Amino acid sequence: MMITLSVETGGRVPVTVLHLVGELDSTTYTDAIKKAQEAYDGGARNLLIDLEKTPYVSSAGLMALHTIALIFAGQSVNSAGGRPTFRALDPKRDELARLHVKLLKPQPAVLQVLETIGLTKIFESFTDLNQAFQAF
Repeated sequence: MMITLSVETGGRVPVTVLHLVGELDSTTYTDAIKKAQEAYDGGARNLLIDLEKTPYVSSAGLMALHTIALIFAGQSVNSAGGRPTFRALDPKRDELARLHVKLLKPQPAVLQVLETIGLTKIFESFTDLNQAFQAF
């Protein structure tokens, strides 16, 4: 997986874009979390996760997306052996994450999994980049 960051400053607020290229699975999920944590530690407060080139998200990848949402909601991430531990979905706590983390162009199969497990309650999803930026 290739993971890069860019920053868009043309909207109401600066938005950091986390570009994921490849599968988000058990071999790559910690890299995605680390990159998001680096962005947050560097001052980013609004994150758009670009999933246009991510054809598959495993259960570990879903946990990574949720963990990233918690990071941008200002929550500390527990870790066990260097890996973040999954926390259950909590509508009240996760509401703040919805304000600060959004998804861009998730593949249909990925979106279906997100809907099935309830992560669409946390993540707004956009197909248009400008609309996504304006949603922050």
